Amino acid sequence: MPTAKDIRIVRDLARRVAEIAALPVQEEKRRLWRALNGLRPERPMVMIDQVCWNEMNVEDELTLRCEDVECRNYERQLRRTLYQWKHFPVDMVVEGYVAVPKAVENSGFGLEIREETAVTDPTSEVVGHHYINQLANEEDLEKIKMPEIRHGAAETERRLAVAHELFDGILEVRAAGYSLYLSIWDPIAMWMGVEAALYALVDRPAFMHRLAARVRDGYLQMLDQLEEQGLLPEPQPVIHCTGGYTDELPAPGYDPAKPRTKDLWMFGLAQMFSTVSPAMFEEYEVQYSSPIFARFGLVYYGCCDPLDLKMKQVRMLPRVRKVSMSPWVNQERGAAEIGHDYVFSRKPNPALVATETFHPEQVRDDLKATIDICKRHGCALELILKDISTVRYEPQRLWEWSRIAMELVNG
Repeated sequence: MPTAKDIRIVRDLARRVAEIAALPVQEEKRRLWRALNGLRPERPMVMIDQVCWNEMNVEDELTLRCEDVECRNYERQLRRTLYQWKHFPVDMVVEGYVAVPKAVENSGFGLEIREETAVTDPTSEVVGHHYINQLANEEDLEKIKMPEIRHGAAETERRLAVAHELFDGILEVRAAGYSLYLSIWDPIAMWMGVEAALYALVDRPAFMHRLAARVRDGYLQMLDQLEEQGLLPEPQPVIHCTGGYTDELPAPGYDPAKPRTKDLWMFGLAQMFSTVSPAMFEEYEVQYSSPIFARFGLVYYGCCDPLDLKMKQVRMLPRVRKVSMSPWVNQERGAAEIGHDYVFSRKPNPALVATETFHPEQVRDDLKATIDICKRHGCALELILKDISTVRYEPQRLWEWSRIAMELVNG
């Protein structure tokens, strides 16, 4: 249970966040995101996400002081928001509410991940993974079950009661629906290991088709249950590390008490397909992900997978509005393929903030090259720095990256 000290700490932090959330610049940033996502950008937008928070603490700004576990979780969230707003806000939007996750139980697909990990920094959440193949033969497909969704209403009410005690009078408390992540191939990569899965695409195509269909069907059944039980989230302010504000969602007929998939963004990716041919990408990813994406209002597609040579196939996916352009694409080709039709979602290489010696001029040259290419091709552009495994315990590198990026996009 929260102590009086814990409550005081959280409420003091919440007041600081509420003051920031009330600034006029927050609505201005929302407006700019809506313009970008509507393919009528006023300037490139910038986000920084997936930060190596274990390396960020400066003058105890991130040091937790609460004792209660629930309070510490809120304290961590609030301190990170304040820290980012102070040091590298770029185009983040600070909202005046606290999202309290509903107690949604997902039985999953029935497979536990079996893996070996390699740790280089024990303070970091980033580790190496070696996955053990659990789908070696036809019979193993029976291990995959259809997900079942249940709502723990009493636990949701308990969570909300705690949040109201902590935040009432300062920040609005909102019950948040189930956070969706529906990649077909990420879980398969973890059940089989990437190498085994890629070989199976060639050696056992019929098996892999059945496997992909089973995962697709499981996701579709899961979405049915979430819709029926009113457990989907409200329209998202952020979708996969990028601003999700849009004039196009929610769809007409929206009921906040019972959101539908068509009111929401979805994101998709097939990172293990980085090295497969466009034809294989179409056969195994486009075919099986399309029925999922078709249910949603808008789709953000891609992550670290290079898509500059697969844009013909990406165009076959329904509802796509943003396309990831990872550090490994040919940007000129990607921009020519995207043109005016999608947001060019550039992922600048996080290695530039991870080198032994930081070189700000390399960051400037890298970002300017992207901006110039997108200007030539008329692309709506966002710059999303993510997957930041390390800054060599020099958080000022992110602050400098932020300063350079905002100077360039406002130039």
